[in-house]
Amino acid sequence: MASTRPIVPNQNRGRDALAGKPKQKAGIVEGNNRRALIDVTNRGVVANPQPINRPVTRSFCAQLLAKAQDPVNENNKIAVVVDGPIGGKEARAVQKKVTVKPKLEERKVTVKPNPEVVIDISPETKADKSDIRRQARDSSRKKNVHTTTSILTARSKIACGTTNKPKDLVRDIDAADGNNQLAAVEYVEDLYKYYKLVENSTRAHDYMATQHEINEKMRGILVDWLIEVHNKFELMPETLYLTIHIVDRYLAGRAVSKKILQLVGVSATLIASKYEEIWAPEVNDFVTVADDAYSREQVLAMEKLILGKLEWSLTVPTPYVFLVRYIKAAASDQKMENMVFFLAELGLTHYELISYSPSMMAASAVYAARCTLNRKPLWDETLKCHTGFSESQLQDCAKLLVTFHSVATESNLQAAYKKYSSVVYGAVALIPPAKILLA
Repeated sequence: MASTRPIVPNQNRGRDALAGKPKQKAGIVEGNNRRALIDVTNRGVVANPQPINRPVTRSFCAQLLAKAQDPVNENNKIAVVVDGPIGGKEARAVQKKVTVKPKLEERKVTVKPNPEVVIDISPETKADKSDIRRQARDSSRKKNVHTTTSILTARSKIACGTTNKPKDLVRDIDAADGNNQLAAVEYVEDLYKYYKLVENSTRAHDYMATQHEINEKMRGILVDWLIEVHNKFELMPETLYLTIHIVDRYLAGRAVSKKILQLVGVSATLIASKYEEIWAPEVNDFVTVADDAYSREQVLAMEKLILGKLEWSLTVPTPYVFLVRYIKAAASDQKMENMVFFLAELGLTHYELISYSPSMMAASAVYAARCTLNRKPLWDETLKCHTGFSESQLQDCAKLLVTFHSVATESNLQAAYKKYSSVVYGAVALIPPAKILLA
């Protein structure tokens, strides 16, 4: 937008001020030669610039001299005629023909266009490009995200030696349960690592030396009777293993008389049922199953004594916790699973196996069952990785289990043998024991 400024008469300076008349140069009369700006945005180029008529100050004169001395673009300059009385060196310098450089936008720049490249895109090329885009999109979606869970799982695998084994030797036993939230696949290895750390601190060791009225045979009779009670009430397997664990821990910490030994077993079963079962049997049911040998008040009083002695610590790794994991690692079928639980319950009945940790007893039951059913290989890298035991480490405990199996028909403790001789459990107790371990 052009602006209109008032015409201010030039001031007379120097020697010409005495004359009192303005100068007239090149046919230009002061005050009549101002024109409106054509384009203040410098978008256009003025073909015939008009002379500039304005008072020349010292600063403006210095700018004109500096532009006039620039050697660049000598052929493309604009003449400026300065009108007005000045004196001295300024007058002599400005009276000369002064040139200024044109604006950068006024230069004509010829830009050579780049040669056009014609690309022929065939249907095959389009398909290749779509495949590349799809692969890039898929790869961006499959970027590995290092979460806390994945870091903990990787550390657990390093701790148990899984990463040091070839992938084709160690199977991923949790691959089928990837979408099962109840399987806790992301945490299962950390859980069993914790179980292995605390199993020795929570289990009962050899305690018969501290008992004065009971012995190993009495304990075996009690456990055999508890297996019958467990089977009669149709309780969960976890309840049986927790019951035997409670009995052993209580007997390891307090000497009892043979008169109340059965009461300890009844109260322990009541505690385990309340902990594991959805619908636990009532106190009167246990009083009845004990042939009214104890009253309801005695059962509840013993329950209180046991919980106080154990300090209410019931979340412990029993052999059953390890059995379910090792059976999964062995890729067992129903027959194999029944054989493992049969040998494990034989181990609960006999006091000799109390010297072995729950994890070793469970691993030995799996190994003895594989030997009994002649499953090949008897022990592989997957079982070694998840159990933490080699085949040679399990020989002694497995031989004891197979020995108990071989004499089960002649033993006085028949609860486990009768239970697993039924068709419900595949009659696995009737299968001949593993001769390879008996030899």
